[in-house]
Amino acid sequence: MFHHITVLKKEATEGLHIKPNGIYVDCTLGGGGHSAVILSKLGAEGRLIAFDQDDWALDNAKEHLSSFGERLTLVRSNFRYLEEQLAKLEGVPKVQGIPQVDGILFDLGVSSPQFDEGERGFSYNADAPLDMRMDQTAELTAKEIINEWPEREIAKILFQYGEEKFSRRIAKVIVTKREEGPIETTGQLVELIKEGIPAAARRTGGHPAKRSFQALRIAVNDELGAFEDALHAAIKCLAPGGRVSVITFHSLEDRICKQIFASYVEKCTCPPDFPMCVCGSKGQVKLINRKPLVPSEEELEQNSRARSAKLRVAEKLQLLAEEQ
Repeated sequence: MFHHITVLKKEATEGLHIKPNGIYVDCTLGGGGHSAVILSKLGAEGRLIAFDQDDWALDNAKEHLSSFGERLTLVRSNFRYLEEQLAKLEGVPKVQGIPQVDGILFDLGVSSPQFDEGERGFSYNADAPLDMRMDQTAELTAKEIINEWPEREIAKILFQYGEEKFSRRIAKVIVTKREEGPIETTGQLVELIKEGIPAAARRTGGHPAKRSFQALRIAVNDELGAFEDALHAAIKCLAPGGRVSVITFHSLEDRICKQIFASYVEKCTCPPDFPMCVCGSKGQVKLINRKPLVPSEEELEQNSRARSAKLRVAEKLQLLAEEQ
């Protein structure tokens, strides 16, 4: 059973300003919570295109969203290929060869079922094979990273993606242990991570393996690289007046979203002493919320995993399309 509590469901979908006859994209189908809300707001001519690379999520959607019929199109793909996949679909309008849709949603991170099902290797609370692949056809696994990557590279990803301050100590323990034989399971890895963290530090800040497991998951799935590619593509593929809603769950994702949005906002490049703007610099989007929206206390009481969630929304400017 695919059970997942959707985070910021109302805020993220309302941020899209859904039109009954519009074309929308859910880049992260997951448990289908956001998709179901979007579909419920669409009329007979509306359409939702939902992406996921996890067969479990796609099979769940086929069963639980079947009542929406042809309004739903499922795409098995990493969302970094957003533009290419949309270009293949019939009925998606194009401007100068670029697909144009009315709204795009990202709900980043791993869905609850992936965490809760131990055999996927995402959870540090269950002993399972070292996997962590969202796409089960992908080649790279956490086992390969742990057993084959150089100590320096392991330390780098633990620090960069997990903000683990004991990354070097943990990497050293891992590399020393693997000389005795391969590290096969999440349970083995958890014990090695604990060994690399001083006892005093292990008693604070939640589970000692949390940051390292996050880092490995991001590395295995190239989550940040894929998100960066996809968000640029999303802005490119928005029709004028279209919106993109992005829910992030940690500072690295939120920083990427904030910086990419900022790069598309209008910025005058004229010297500060010029009496008026003459550079002609035009932005492509406007920010709907300057500061990210966060879950309410009521939502946090129902779902503690929502605590780190942040929502940012941007809208494609009308002017750009006229110039295109």
